[in-house]
Amino acid sequence: MTVNRKASAGDSVPASEPQTSSHIAVRPVYTPSDLSGWDYGRQVGYPGEYPFTRGVQSTMYRGRLWTMRQYAGMGDAEESNKRYKYLLANGTTGLSVAFDLPTQIGLDSDHPLALGEVGKVGVAIDSLEDMERLFEGIDLTKISTSMTINATASILLALYAAVARRQGADLGKLSGTVQNDILKEYIARGTYIYPIAPAMRIVTDMFAWTKEHMPEWNPISISGYHMREAGSTAVQELAFTLANGIAYVEAAIQAGLDVDRFAPRLSFFFNAHNHFLEEVAKFRAARRLWARIMKERFKAKNPRSCMLRFHTQTAGSTLTAQQPENNIVRTAIQAMAAVLGGTQSLHTNSYDEALALPTEQAARIALRTQQIIAYESGASQTIDPLAGSYYVESLTDEVEKRASDYLDKIEGLGGMAKAIERGFVQQEIQNAAYQYQQQVDRGETSVVGVNRFLVEEEEPIPIQHIDESLEPRQVERLRALRARRNPQRWKDSLEAVEDAARSGANLMPAILSAVEAYATVGEISNSTRKVFGEYKETVVI
Repeated sequence: MTVNRKASAGDSVPASEPQTSSHIAVRPVYTPSDLSGWDYGRQVGYPGEYPFTRGVQSTMYRGRLWTMRQYAGMGDAEESNKRYKYLLANGTTGLSVAFDLPTQIGLDSDHPLALGEVGKVGVAIDSLEDMERLFEGIDLTKISTSMTINATASILLALYAAVARRQGADLGKLSGTVQNDILKEYIARGTYIYPIAPAMRIVTDMFAWTKEHMPEWNPISISGYHMREAGSTAVQELAFTLANGIAYVEAAIQAGLDVDRFAPRLSFFFNAHNHFLEEVAKFRAARRLWARIMKERFKAKNPRSCMLRFHTQTAGSTLTAQQPENNIVRTAIQAMAAVLGGTQSLHTNSYDEALALPTEQAARIALRTQQIIAYESGASQTIDPLAGSYYVESLTDEVEKRASDYLDKIEGLGGMAKAIERGFVQQEIQNAAYQYQQQVDRGETSVVGVNRFLVEEEEPIPIQHIDESLEPRQVERLRALRARRNPQRWKDSLEAVEDAARSGANLMPAILSAVEAYATVGEISNSTRKVFGEYKETVVI
């Protein structure tokens, strides 16, 4: 089909002064004078050495490529299992599990509020049986698994551990990450259950339990990604992510954990957006700033405690429903920024995700994007290749300075929890999102195919459809499970969860026993709801 181009007033180059997404002015040319007083050893250094500006490993991708993940989960466990096996067969090196909304907020699939949401934005997981089906035929000791789950992270981690034990696996050999970043849920995402204080207790319980039983597992992925998707700037994403990180470290220390025992397993999760060089600078500044926070504020002695290891996902909010094939180019640019910024793990979005969950063909193109960068571009052959650029180093310094200013403001408010409760962080992100949308609406910021270079009509593309019969099947399986499990063992296990919540004991052993007694995600969540209550959102206008 011939596509006719539609003339647009937005075709002319905007006259506004160039700036990054964080409103950092961009000059036409940068020179040594822009790095006046710059100290290579103090600000940059060598890869694998403090302050880790150039990367957390001395060999970076020459030693090992980043983990290539594809975020996937759709419908029920069987359908998601098929997608995982497809991705593994096509060269993905790590699984990344998306859960449906009821699972994320601790509701079983037959809960009235789950109606119409089961399996829609991820896989529905109610019980150990579902988790076994999800990973059927996949050796958990041979892959790294990332799970995007927060309020119910402790339950899903217990389910994963229970499946591994049934496979005969040594839990100490399991590698992966559970997102478990509850603070950003209050800020940007909304899949919280409990008030902040008990939610933080669950997080630190997981720190302690994984250190003892799953030492290769990352018990948290401190996530700026979702704040960026909500409209934050790059500087805000960095600052608010590290502020959350500070809050988790403080909570763990207050819970009696030694910083050098848990900090080496902390991991982070960032967005890769469209302003290519600002994104590279953001990643470099993040490593340097976190290293200094850990060493100077928390007196960490172990060098690994100062390493900011991070996963990156390309920016879903930049994907357009108009001319969706353009999203392939956007994703490639964003992925290259993540690689040149030194990511340890990467997910590339599929071009059709502004329309639906990705098709297999779209997911394969997204994975091939990473593989082309890894094996054809040469980007992995040398470490931090943009180091020493007058612009990149100047931008890295400026991003770090502006993020530090935000951290000082948050400290002045009494820390991140207080800043969230007052609505400060939410308001900052809302203001940034509103300002950006105004710039797009006025044509000051260009979005190709949306406000510039439009077309009259477009070829439809195939999209993924979730079988509507999936929800009743999932509900039927859940009810059948409840009918055949051992009722006394189930009842006792839930009482143990509630007792642990009340007593202050580590919750993880009781939760693991409960999932092995076939207690469901919703039932375990309700046991802790009885003790902790539910969070009431701070309304920001």
